[in-house]
Amino acid sequence: MTLTVTLRIMGSILVVLSYFVILHVSPTLGVMGNLIGDSITLPYFVQNKAWDVVIMIVFLFCISLSKLL
Repeated sequence: MTLTVTLRIMGSILVVLSYFVILHVSPTLGVMGNLIGDSITLPYFVQNKAWDVVIMIVFLFCISLSKLL
């Protein structure tokens, strides 16, 4: 398994856990986890030229970032 595949798996798990944290623990901590999860999954999708997924992640990243501001 390559590094980008490992990061994609870890990022996906972190995104799912972050949504749980947003709903049940703390929106701020959940959004920060979501931003980290999104960030570490991006290299995999850029490497595989899945531009639709990259655009979607960047869009959701911006929405999450606005929650922190």
